[in-house]
Amino acid sequence: MAHFTSDGLELAYDEFGPADARKAIVLVHGFSANRHENWKRMGWYDAIAAKGLRGFAFDNRGHGESAKPHDPARYDREAMARDVFALMDHAGVERAHVLGFSMGSHIALTAALVDPGRIDHLVVAGVGARMFDPPRAEGAMAEAMEAASPDDIADPMLKSFRHFADEQKEDRLALAACSRGPRLALTRDSLMAIRRPTLVVAGARDQLAGPPQGLAEAIPGAKAATLPGCDHFSCIGHPMFKATVFDFFDGWLE
Repeated sequence: MAHFTSDGLELAYDEFGPADARKAIVLVHGFSANRHENWKRMGWYDAIAAKGLRGFAFDNRGHGESAKPHDPARYDREAMARDVFALMDHAGVERAHVLGFSMGSHIALTAALVDPGRIDHLVVAGVGARMFDPPRAEGAMAEAMEAASPDDIADPMLKSFRHFADEQKEDRLALAACSRGPRLALTRDSLMAIRRPTLVVAGARDQLAGPPQGLAEAIPGAKAATLPGCDHFSCIGHPMFKATVFDFFDGWLE
């Protein structure tokens, strides 16, 4: 298992695809998941390697095989975005595509605001117009992770995240801290500063994300793609998701 250090934390990662590839890509997984569950198991490693890209996927701090501090201050979204660049520095990669899913999309968008010159194409999935809605009940996700049992959680969406975290054997106190971490506000005004080619992808039935067009409209020149029949959790492994991303990279997505 390979590691790199960022912000004093040891983070686990995988590298795949040809080491001498002209283009690289960094994958950033969602909340309560990890690099294996979100990306490797869903076929992304093989698909990226088959496209001739040099791929990297890492476990976000608090997840998988990476360090798991229980202090919310260690989960500042800007610091988590800089983890992407720390991995690139470790691998000797100056510039890369970045693909995020759900929380990973928030991290990827933050990265595009923090250091846009190092990002080639940006893909954010599992996010959409609801990013601009008022936040859900403050602390609800953290409380769901801290609950003694999933049976104590009334909200079905929160319960599904808790079940998923338990299935992945994640550190629930680290996830609670991650949920409470400070974050850079991603507003329509702030996202106007992104000048990288951007694709927003969401499932047609993704009630958590909402329509991708509503987010794409806030990013200059961004494209939107809706995956039919997919909800928040099923879109990541959908073959159409991979095809859409690669079409975007190749310049075929209109």
